[in-house]
Amino acid sequence: METFGDAVDRLLETGVRHVGILGVSKGAEAALLVATLDPRVNAVVALSPTSLAWANVGPGVDGRVHPYRSSWTWRGEPVPFVPYDDTWGLAEPEGSPVAYRRLYERSRTRFAAEAEAATIPVERIDGDLLLVAGADDRMWPSLTFAEELAARRAAAGRPIRVVSHPDAGHRPRLPGESPAPVSPHRLYGGSPAADAALGAAAWPYILRTLRLTP
Repeated sequence: METFGDAVDRLLETGVRHVGILGVSKGAEAALLVATLDPRVNAVVALSPTSLAWANVGPGVDGRVHPYRSSWTWRGEPVPFVPYDDTWGLAEPEGSPVAYRRLYERSRTRFAAEAEAATIPVERIDGDLLLVAGADDRMWPSLTFAEELAARRAAAGRPIRVVSHPDAGHRPRLPGESPAPVSPHRLYGGSPAADAALGAAAWPYILRTLRLTP
């Protein structure tokens, strides 16, 4: 998180008056966390977000995957995180693309105490918050996460907008973007048409949240 803080410092030094962060998937996790920690962030757009902070994806700087560690630090200290359930097994045939949604759901259930500690406190965010999620996301349950984040904001009397699509997956495509390439390793869900429809529906709100349009 310190890296983002340095970037905000630099933007403000150059005269920027409105700081917004847009992140997708793991980047959305980072964007949401930064905004809870740095009140200088005025707006967050989180595409395919999570409501929790998660463990490392792949090896760390030491080249090791285990033991799991936080993906993020703040002021040199690890951010609380949810580890992964190593008892999870692939549902797909060997060599086929993998859907990881069930891994995240199982991990959250198995490590309930860690999940509680790793909840992203979006009620602390002072700025505008926009969440974009597809119900057919097979990487992680981003629409469920978005609804949880929205509930936390509503309970705190804070504004939030959720834009969703029942058939979109993990990779919404914004106007002008080409369809996401098919991955031989991961199942992202959705379809080119649905992913584009979600991006098109979200686009006016993205521009407004980031103050790129009146």
